[in-house]
Amino acid sequence: QVQLVESGGGLVQPGGSLRLSCAASGFTLDYKPFGWFRQAPGKEREGVSCISSSIIGSTYYADSVKGRFTISRDNAKNTVYLQMNSLKPEDTAVYYCATVDYYSDPCSLRTQDMDYWGKGTLVTVSS
Repeated sequence: QVQLVESGGGLVQPGGSLRLSCAASGFTLDYKPFGWFRQAPGKEREGVSCISSSIIGSTYYADSVKGRFTISRDNAKNTVYLQMNSLKPEDTAVYYCATVDYYSDPCSLRTQDMDYWGKGTLVTVSS
């Protein structure tokens, strides 16, 4: 049974940092691309960053987070990470990780391309 569990969210001041984790079970990470998405109150879910499978390893970022966020994967721990630096109030949202059912590369930032989702972790950026 495929399961994704996010953790690491919380309250942080503007300019601060957080690292989100997405622990996967029910499959191995190596041949799966992963994405981090977020949904702010009253807004649609949007793609933040994605990482392709270990075969090509490419990464992509939304313009709003380029230079501030870094996605990575640790296949040995079956975990994907999102390091978030220089956080801004507009980064406040519930963050979700997601993956696909079958191998596909490169990764995608489109919500409609994802098959499995975690339940999300809340990130609040406020002073």
